Amino acid sequence: MSAASLPSAPWRRDAALIGLVGLAHAISHFSQLLLAPLFPWLKDAFGVSYAELGLLMTVFFSVSCAVQAAAGFWVDRYGPRPVLFAGLGCIVVAACGFAASTSYAMLASFSVVAGVGNGVFHPVDYTLFNRRLADARLGHAYSVHGVTGSLGWALAPALLVPLTMAYSWRVALLTAAALAALVLALLVWQRERLVLEAGAPRAAQRSAGARAAALSEGTFDFLRIPAVWMCFAFFFFYAGALSIVQTFGTQAARELHAVPASLAATCLTIYMVCAACGMVIGGFLAVDPTRAERIVGVAFGFAALLALTLALGEMPALAVPVIFGAMGVAAGIAGPSRDLLVKRSSPDNATGRVYGVVYAGLDIGQAVVPVFVGLLMDHRQFAGVWLALAAVQGVLIASAFNVRRARRTALAAA
Repeated sequence: MSAASLPSAPWRRDAALIGLVGLAHAISHFSQLLLAPLFPWLKDAFGVSYAELGLLMTVFFSVSCAVQAAAGFWVDRYGPRPVLFAGLGCIVVAACGFAASTSYAMLASFSVVAGVGNGVFHPVDYTLFNRRLADARLGHAYSVHGVTGSLGWALAPALLVPLTMAYSWRVALLTAAALAALVLALLVWQRERLVLEAGAPRAAQRSAGARAAALSEGTFDFLRIPAVWMCFAFFFFYAGALSIVQTFGTQAARELHAVPASLAATCLTIYMVCAACGMVIGGFLAVDPTRAERIVGVAFGFAALLALTLALGEMPALAVPVIFGAMGVAAGIAGPSRDLLVKRSSPDNATGRVYGVVYAGLDIGQAVVPVFVGLLMDHRQFAGVWLALAAVQGVLIASAFNVRRARRTALAAA
């Protein structure tokens, strides 16, 4: 029987699960921006270049990538709850370590710890959703998941920059550690809601993933599904686009359009808040999974036009936050459909493993791109930063339709 037809999953229970998973996901995204908003202060404090600071992001996401792929296997074997708690604990330790750092090497070392913590969330979160929720609620669950992630990104600069300006970057990072510890304590208190119950309804698999189940009976056989690797490539480019905005996009726009520092500091927060709003809209659009690729294509096509406008156009400083907000809405609308691309390509018996491998593409993209963008920044190629973003978003559109093509090929073979 389809999970969508089962009456045994009351909305209140599902809403609690979605809320707790979303809160944990917010801390994951918050941890990704523990350092980036503080780059101007860290550059002076440690006497390093922007490229070296970008390398810290490379360390973070390289470790997260390896851990994320492994975490999918851990989740399938041991369940999501202990893996989630371990990840949150690593983030607390890393934030405290950043605050206590006295050298660039210490920052790099705790970037490793933070990367370990960040790597567990997607396999944990999507396993809980896909194994515990009815089909009718998955689009909204993905939407909330994306919204809370964007809010986590938005919170990081909004919290850390003012605290740094008022006190110091060390105080800001200790505050971040306290926030992550508070969320961990809440999840431990509500731990019974995070277990995969015996007989819990699984989301119905009416996709190519169900037909590909025969390819994934062995531990590693899911790697033979072409759509899995198409999803991996899509997420690589998605992460590349996101990392450009998060790491150096604000500073590049500031240099291009003479944006005051106080106004530039709001751009990333505006982008993330607007992305969260876009994800609410995207959650309703994702009710029909057959149009996921078209939604992604239109949204990122619009975002690419905005990036070209920032790179090549003349505009007043006040227009820059507005463009950041519009780009955020476009990226947010694509979010739930992006997640459906993976669900429709995943066999039910390898959920954690598929999400671990596919979402490792996010970490690789965010590991590779900041170094190259940092070099553009060091050479004052500020327009090149936004041209690179537009190019990556164009590749994203093609990647989304490649996922559909690979899935249809699998269906035909089945």
